[in-house]
Amino acid sequence: MILVTGATGLVGTHLLVKLAQEKQPIRALYRSETKKEHAKKVFSYYLPEKENRFDAIEWVKTTINDVPTLSEAFKDITHVYHCAAKISFNPSHYKKLRKINIEGTANIVNLCLIHNVKKLCHVSSIATLEEDPAVSYIDETAEWNPETQKSVYAITKYGAEMEVWRGSQEGLTTVIVNPGIIIGPGFYGGGSGFLFKRIYAGMKYYTTGATGYIAIDDVINIMHQLMTGNYSNERYILVSENLSYKEAFDMIATALNKPTPTKKASPFLLKLAYHLQRVSHFLFRTKRSIFKSSIRSALSTSYYKNDKIKNELKYKFTPVDGAIKKTATAFLNEA
Repeated sequence: MILVTGATGLVGTHLLVKLAQEKQPIRALYRSETKKEHAKKVFSYYLPEKENRFDAIEWVKTTINDVPTLSEAFKDITHVYHCAAKISFNPSHYKKLRKINIEGTANIVNLCLIHNVKKLCHVSSIATLEEDPAVSYIDETAEWNPETQKSVYAITKYGAEMEVWRGSQEGLTTVIVNPGIIIGPGFYGGGSGFLFKRIYAGMKYYTTGATGYIAIDDVINIMHQLMTGNYSNERYILVSENLSYKEAFDMIATALNKPTPTKKASPFLLKLAYHLQRVSHFLFRTKRSIFKSSIRSALSTSYYKNDKIKNELKYKFTPVDGAIKKTATAFLNEA
């Protein structure tokens, strides 16, 4: 039986769709009925209800920090896709990020070892890959430098990877994937989905950085191939294309039939917005969305190599523009 953590998130839900289509026995972890119902809605994007096998999934309501319930969920499990994580760049969320991303992953690894799980696939992030100014592209050999400034999210995702590597040293067969920004339908409250929401509402500014992007279908297909093939104790960067934020924003705006952002957000403007949000949060407890780490990310240009996964799987990636158009169509159908 296959266990999927974070089964109601973007990666987890789309992974369930693929596994369900293959009629695999699945046990899925979820935290709330609302999120579970949303996952069911995403299933309907791909298959009619009578064929999508959503109800054939064995659902377990728990968290990756609830060890007693989690231990029960591991009974008869042979393969684990660990998709659960907390995403936040807010320094005040550091303790919660550690609790979920590091301690939660340690719980998953420990239970995999106890229950003799055959293989674990851990979904990490390109945020854990260190940029070397001496080279043009980042690949899987990039080494973590504890001396450089990083987001609290990157720090805790790196800590999660260390738990997975620890498990591999103790006999657990593992693979780690490091996706770039994932483009896919159904989730518009965060990540790339939030960009669709913002641009649809009207977004005038763009930032000058660049990063890697990938379609959700590619992430799922690659994870599945790595888990079913003879691949072990390796990491793989999952990036289809490197694009500037301006290029990506323009593609999304065009797909949504909205004006493209035309004003460049300068470092001064971003820092001003950061300080204004801090004051507003202090006085009125308003929600913050801009942090020092997110400003660094918005202004940095990071290019990623995908040679390793392309060569080992002979994989052909989906064009990012096609993934954006597919996601935009789904978004507009819900708008």
